[in-house]
Amino acid sequence: MTKDRIDRRFAALAAEGRAAFVAYMVAGDPGLEISQAILEGLPAAGADLIEVGFPFSDPMAEGPSIQLGSQRALKAGMTLQGTLDMVAAFRAKDQDTPIILMGYLNPVLNRGFDRFAADAAAAGVDGLIVVDCPPEESDPLADALDANGVALIRLATPTTDDKRLPAVMRRTSGFIYYVSVAGVTGVKEADAGAVAQPVQRLRAASGLPVAVGFGIRTPERAAEVARVADAAVVGSALVDEIAGALEAGTNENVTERVLSKASALAKAVRSARVRDA
Repeated sequence: MTKDRIDRRFAALAAEGRAAFVAYMVAGDPGLEISQAILEGLPAAGADLIEVGFPFSDPMAEGPSIQLGSQRALKAGMTLQGTLDMVAAFRAKDQDTPIILMGYLNPVLNRGFDRFAADAAAAGVDGLIVVDCPPEESDPLADALDANGVALIRLATPTTDDKRLPAVMRRTSGFIYYVSVAGVTGVKEADAGAVAQPVQRLRAASGLPVAVGFGIRTPERAAEVARVADAAVVGSALVDEIAGALEAGTNENVTERVLSKASALAKAVRSARVRDA
């Protein structure tokens, strides 16, 4: 099944005339039990796809929020295998929601591409984003993922020019992830007006849906992006809810706080184009 789940979900949303809400979380943040509860609660909160970050000690593309989330997860003992186990437990209950792993090359390389791809597919992973794997070096990984039906999803940025674009599009499936701002996650805000033309360009070049992330923190901004893109991705704002709940103390329910934020974002994305109709 794997990447077929992504294709089916975007096709269904296109038929509904709306964009997807993609929720990002760090596996194991702030601990396994709570993280698993968040993961399993996200579909009911309105997440159409879920990005699960496997924690890494040097997440170079992440801003402070997700860096701290990775630190909390690593401190709690989360590993790449633990991330796959979380996905497998989720998949035993949910056969429909696509799961995208997002992370960095070192843990994947350490496991071995063939083993990683096979294990990811067996766990129920549908796609993979590897932030620091350039297209020119990705064929061995792409081969392993293709053999197991897992989509390799690439990042495009505001600096991806026409000369670079064919390399980025090559062997990409599932969707294109457009990084809407130059810099790391959760620091700058996406400008929906500036996103529309790059989204159209990437759709035309790839024939794939385009998801926009890196800079969407509020329901209002998520709705603006959902009007011009095929998906709005929110990560840092959700991870910040974990930090806020932990700071608030024992009376704060971490899972409920994260899922409440996810629900507000999902409602904004779902209704974005209705207001334009």
